[in-house]
Amino acid sequence: MTKLKPTPFDSILIANRGEIACRVMRTAKSMGLRTIAVYSDADANARHVKMADQAVLIGPAPVGESYLVIDKILDAAKQTGAQAIHPGYGFLSENADFAKACTKAGLVFIGPKPDAIDLMGDKAKSKRRMIKAGVPCVPGYQGEKQDDKTLIAESKNIGFPIMVKAAAGGGGRGMRLVTNTKALPDAIKDARSEATNAFGSDVLILEKAVQKPRHVEIQVFADTYGNTVHLGERDCSVQRRHQKVLEEAPCPVMTDELREAMGAAAVKAAKDINYVGAGTVEFMLDSAGEFYFLEMNTRLQVEHPVTEMIAGLDLVELQIRVARGEKLEMNQNDIALNGHAIEARLYAEDPSVDFLPATGPINLWQPATGEGIRIDAGIETGGEVSPYYDPMIAKVIAHGHTREDARQKLIKALEETSLFGVKTNKSFLIDVLSHDEFAQGNATTAFIGENFNAQALAVNPASPNVAAIAAVLQYEQVRDHAMANSVDVACQLINWSSGSKITTPYTYMLGETKTMLAVTPQCDQAYSVSVGEEILNVEMLKRTAHQALISVEGARKQVFFHTSSNEKISLSMDGVEHTLINQNAIYASAEDAGGAGTIMAPMHGALLDVFVKAGDTVTKGQRLAILEAMKMQHEILADIDGTVSAVNVKAGSQIAADSLMFELISEDNN
Repeated sequence: MTKLKPTPFDSILIANRGEIACRVMRTAKSMGLRTIAVYSDADANARHVKMADQAVLIGPAPVGESYLVIDKILDAAKQTGAQAIHPGYGFLSENADFAKACTKAGLVFIGPKPDAIDLMGDKAKSKRRMIKAGVPCVPGYQGEKQDDKTLIAESKNIGFPIMVKAAAGGGGRGMRLVTNTKALPDAIKDARSEATNAFGSDVLILEKAVQKPRHVEIQVFADTYGNTVHLGERDCSVQRRHQKVLEEAPCPVMTDELREAMGAAAVKAAKDINYVGAGTVEFMLDSAGEFYFLEMNTRLQVEHPVTEMIAGLDLVELQIRVARGEKLEMNQNDIALNGHAIEARLYAEDPSVDFLPATGPINLWQPATGEGIRIDAGIETGGEVSPYYDPMIAKVIAHGHTREDARQKLIKALEETSLFGVKTNKSFLIDVLSHDEFAQGNATTAFIGENFNAQALAVNPASPNVAAIAAVLQYEQVRDHAMANSVDVACQLINWSSGSKITTPYTYMLGETKTMLAVTPQCDQAYSVSVGEEILNVEMLKRTAHQALISVEGARKQVFFHTSSNEKISLSMDGVEHTLINQNAIYASAEDAGGAGTIMAPMHGALLDVFVKAGDTVTKGQRLAILEAMKMQHEILADIDGTVSAVNVKAGSQIAADSLMFELISEDNN
């Protein structure tokens, strides 16, 4: 292999966004390199933009008008004097034309050569090449003839069950499991359609379906001097619809002999195509210990942190050094794997509604900290999860001396990570990590489907204990706000009025049940809380801005919380999150807001009716609209006497919490 002429560079443009853009910048900055971000209109205030030394707007929010437009990326590099481009993962990272365009523009592409990207990006071509190279492959068909008659005939030769797969792309799109001949024509039709829409190619391959395999991948690294090593394996078997959820290194059932054989096969695959840089060779591992080539990802993987944590290496730094023409300063004998690491992908999605992607504001992002804990994220408090991009917003990784150490650390880290404002899969991740089958290291690709049905994913309503905690937290915050705006109130009079204790009512919806509560202070930070017919003793032991230690009937609970308004509070305990809205406060704020003139939506909901238009004269307390939320209808009332200057909503639409609905001009200003 001809070595790459040394190409020093002092600046890198990261052709990506979110978590991976931030992660690449972190290493680049540590190496003294200037970092350049690109961003769409939707990402103008994103964390990766703020983190970069320079940033360039490349277009509207849709990826087809911004992050996937090669000319816009190259123009941004030219504007800023960037000398190298790191593609991250996703978007253009495995686009051979992009790699060629970078080279043609005089830019260093931090990744493999275009011919390797092109070859391994086609499942049919790559499988034919691997069979020729002697890499173990799943029996199947990867021929050029693509008519239905040929595919059906080949499927009979392979034997059912089989997988119908798109030759291009990945991520489970264009993939169908077929168990009999009768179902095959429809599976072929559907896979072709999905593959065309996703990848612009309808070419399919067929593979023997390996039942309940493990998904095990080998991280390889190669320089331009002919040195290729592997950095051990990652087990990515915990998947949902062929999308990875948890990844770990090493694989729980790996042996030294199997690692050596699988690693040798991965290195052979990389050497056969003259691979350069970071790559991942993916295999299926069956229960008998036989493994089969699946595909090669010609980029950095989402799950690369678990390898970094057990190998003690920075893979992005290695990518940059190899791209500069440097030699790998290690051989296979130098690679030492220490301990165990597990990564959880934190998605903005709602597991209880078939994992529907979620969007909305990030009211609070407070990641966990601790020894052996790493958080890779592209979000921050005050940001927003956009509907335009992948819903993965952060990765939580734990490293421990043993697998059990790492598992327990990761559960605790997830429990202590707060993300309020948008729904996430955090509780689901904790449930998966806590499941006995995973704890025993027995999870295969069938694990989630077999153990997490709709009933298991359903959200349980908040308990009376949770409601009592929410009420006390809301009570104390309102009390403290009043105290901060009061003058010369003796401490002895706090929580008292006219010689008697204050009892404050709250109303929450606990599932389908409208529940009345009453908070009565006792002494110091102790409270008596009635929840329906039940009386609970609650004690506030410690409270900071977003965290509290609270005792309920003598049982202590660590609580993470956020209040976005006087009415709404979000809590997380043991990793389970609830959002409660005090119905009493909604009406109180509408009636006694004091004439602000701006009417905000108190919560997410459907706007059933609007009763005014711009120019109408209204009086304080007049009904402006009806909002349906939490299975109840809420009247939106005018907070001042005056004139409606703007109506920013319309009946029949969905309204986000805290969005501006109406603007009023006070009668005094008319």
